[in-house]
Amino acid sequence: MKRDFAALHHQPFDLLVCGGGIYGAWTAYDAALRGLKVALVEQNDWASATSSASSKLIHGGLRYLETYDFKLVSKSLKERTLLLHNAPHRIWPLRFGVPVYAQQRLNRLQLKLGLTLYDFLAHDPEPCMQHRYFNPEQFTAHFPALTDVALKGGFTYADAQTDDARLVLELIAGALAAGAHCVNYCQLMRLLETDGKADGAIIQDQLTQTQQEIRAKQIVFTTGQWLAQEPPSSDWCRLAKGVHLLMPAVLNDEALLLTAQSDGRVFFMIPWYGLTLVGTTDTDFTGDVKTVRADDSDIDYLLAAANGYLKTPWTKADIIGRFAGVRVFKQPAKTASASSPSAVSRDWELKTDANGAHYAIGGKITSSRQDAARIVDTVCAQLRIAQPCATQSNRFPWAPQEAFPAWFNMMQNRAIQLGIDAQSAKWLLRRHGTHTAAIFRSIEEDAGLAQRIVPALPFIVADLMHCATNEMIVHLDDLLRRRLPLLILTKLTQDQLQQIASRVAAPLQWDDARLHQEIGRCAPWIAH
Repeated sequence: MKRDFAALHHQPFDLLVCGGGIYGAWTAYDAALRGLKVALVEQNDWASATSSASSKLIHGGLRYLETYDFKLVSKSLKERTLLLHNAPHRIWPLRFGVPVYAQQRLNRLQLKLGLTLYDFLAHDPEPCMQHRYFNPEQFTAHFPALTDVALKGGFTYADAQTDDARLVLELIAGALAAGAHCVNYCQLMRLLETDGKADGAIIQDQLTQTQQEIRAKQIVFTTGQWLAQEPPSSDWCRLAKGVHLLMPAVLNDEALLLTAQSDGRVFFMIPWYGLTLVGTTDTDFTGDVKTVRADDSDIDYLLAAANGYLKTPWTKADIIGRFAGVRVFKQPAKTASASSPSAVSRDWELKTDANGAHYAIGGKITSSRQDAARIVDTVCAQLRIAQPCATQSNRFPWAPQEAFPAWFNMMQNRAIQLGIDAQSAKWLLRRHGTHTAAIFRSIEEDAGLAQRIVPALPFIVADLMHCATNEMIVHLDDLLRRRLPLLILTKLTQDQLQQIASRVAAPLQWDDARLHQEIGRCAPWIAH
């Protein structure tokens, strides 16, 4: 993956996609696979906003059954099954526990009916994907960190998990391999029109401030939260902030779906890279989308919600990392009554302005592939191109072609032979898929690369160097927040950050001045 701003110059495109989050990545990948000449530009890094600030889940949305949004749940579950098949390295099953306590909002029978319906809508015959019930002793054995006071039992059910930023990155890599031109740190400055129809844009290289013209027959905005900044899309958007905390490990290999005792909202506790991810909040957001932060009120809410279930409560001193993101929802009709963000539909819509530019509004990571296919269908219809979507049947770019369990076992055995610990090997295979073979070759040349970057986290030095060399890194926080999420999974010291930055300076061609500048960009995450 190489960044090439100059490649966008002096050539017409069928499609210009603006926004390099999950919707932009899927749209560019789908369109390129259909043979369209595609350009994708992102003003910051890939997945630098909402698409790296999610709950890291590929799920049907069990809680949406309460609002009778069966269509959205069915759509999402269908995509979950498809993605588990097409990307077994990138999306993996994750079971969730749902405890049943005395005096809680939903009783055992209601949960049983909901989970039965959830399984039915999924149409997944695998026994491992069906829900199960456990008595109090059995449920406590699965989730020993939970209080057992007034516990009457609990259910487990299946959904799936991913690393959201790396999901986007793999799709960008797939789009590039299919012939698309994808450039990060490239901002669209203004649209160009001919006879009232959008047919190009002025774009700017954010590294050199160089501007140039790009021409495209169709233009799609998949810019997420930035859609709310200016018309026409600002009239179609409602924004909500979601906050997550990284806390010490209290789970094994299963997650929890819980309801906050203060307001009945659903939140998750999820195992992620050996820690516990807690989230999310869901509050209306009207501030500056450039500065989205976890406020004290968000943190207090999540800690109180989690501590309502934990035997040993957490305090703010236990917080390891945090992140916040802004989601876009479709703006309800003006005649509709006001409702909380949690009650707003997560479904998606494609809007087309009078000048022909398209805008993707709303949606969620789980259903983004299907939504992107509809975007490209619309573009192809405008271009009079009859070419069906290929992403439904194609394996992911880095997915092994052979049976996944056999491939995984073979690769994990090879990793252990090379001196990689078992946990790091598991995450390495999930993060890089078939590209892991190249990382193995680097360790064969230098055995020291098999060591962990930070002892407490399952990331090895060879992974760091591979990302720095091959994954379109511009800034240090691209590498340490999205390619490897070290900045939110541990409190790096100044010395640790200096050592990591010095190690990657050579492949990134950074001199001492640039090195100092890049370390400064990561200052907000440094332990003090």
